[in-house]
Amino acid sequence: MKIRVIDQLELSGKRVMIRVDFNVPMDKAGNVTDDTRLQAALPTIRHAVKSGGKAILLSHLGRPKGKRVPEMSLAPVVKRLSAILGKEVPFVPECVGEEVEKAIAAMRPGDVILLENVRFNPGEEKNDEAFGEKLAALCDVYVNDAFATAHRGHSSNVAITRFVKEKAAGFLMKNEIAYFEKALVDPARPLVAVFGGAKISGKIEAINNVLDKVDKILIGGAMANTFFAAQGHEVGKSLCEVEMLDTARQVLSNAARRKVKLYLPVDVVVADRLETYASVKIVPVPEIPPGWMAADVGPATSLLFKEALQGAKTIVWNGPLGAFETAPFAGGTFAFMRALAESDAITIVGGGDTDTALHKAGLFSRMSYVSTGGGAFLELLEGKRLPGIVALEE
Repeated sequence: MKIRVIDQLELSGKRVMIRVDFNVPMDKAGNVTDDTRLQAALPTIRHAVKSGGKAILLSHLGRPKGKRVPEMSLAPVVKRLSAILGKEVPFVPECVGEEVEKAIAAMRPGDVILLENVRFNPGEEKNDEAFGEKLAALCDVYVNDAFATAHRGHSSNVAITRFVKEKAAGFLMKNEIAYFEKALVDPARPLVAVFGGAKISGKIEAINNVLDKVDKILIGGAMANTFFAAQGHEVGKSLCEVEMLDTARQVLSNAARRKVKLYLPVDVVVADRLETYASVKIVPVPEIPPGWMAADVGPATSLLFKEALQGAKTIVWNGPLGAFETAPFAGGTFAFMRALAESDAITIVGGGDTDTALHKAGLFSRMSYVSTGGGAFLELLEGKRLPGIVALEE
């Protein structure tokens, strides 16, 4: 992909619009409760500032569906952003229009401002050309650093690029693309892909796409239940997609035909209900009792999966291996994260739930790379070209 990066552009004195991803969680008082996404944007913002650019930050928050929803205003974010950036960041309560134009006209080189939620405008999610042109009129240079929305064809990452002469990726976007290429385009081998999460239907395209590229596949989480059922095992009250049984059998068949080693759990943690104080026991997969549900991989599986990672040079992981949000069912996911942390392989992790689990375990910094984009990361694994990245290509 022929994409320029922000450090290849002359920014001095220029109005630099940076599409960031500040879709951060906040409490009822408007305090940011997890600033990972703010921190991820800092290198790009700081480069624009040091280069004498006027940094105009544009983001979405939540899904207001083209309406002004006060709870989804980005106004509270400037307090935390100013603190971690070490300089005052004014907030403009619009993203286009006269008030924005005045605020930008008053900027000096090195200044930073944050505009209001771009999704308050009904044209944003429609990739409206006219709205894209209005955004483009506010800047001399456009930089996209919001990988998490790269799979969306919206005005702030696609239409705008048609009206700006100079465009580039930010450092976060550059890293996301680089690590994805390390994962699946030109990986160090052996390459292991690990899929977890609730449903095989949400991951089947990704599994099918990587089957041609990986040396091993590990499957856990509730989606493994569908594979158990496809093999004829009783799954009790476990989450299981009956309509995907033939698909699961096809995956097993394709893996065998391509000589890709596919690992499924050999034991599971079962419970009578998905609650903290549920009755819990560990059973081999063929012995899931009727009326019980599999909610995590068991200790024998954790050992099996750890052994499967031995000698791997690249490991790509998407989706937790159990219902880790509930205490009795976190063991499998946490054991797997520890195995990744101890591995010498390049470890590339993506998916919102996986990200949350890593923070919870305090192992976030032990991964080689944690993607900021759940849906975008998954679509790359599916082999898709992302509109927000395509729009930056020269």
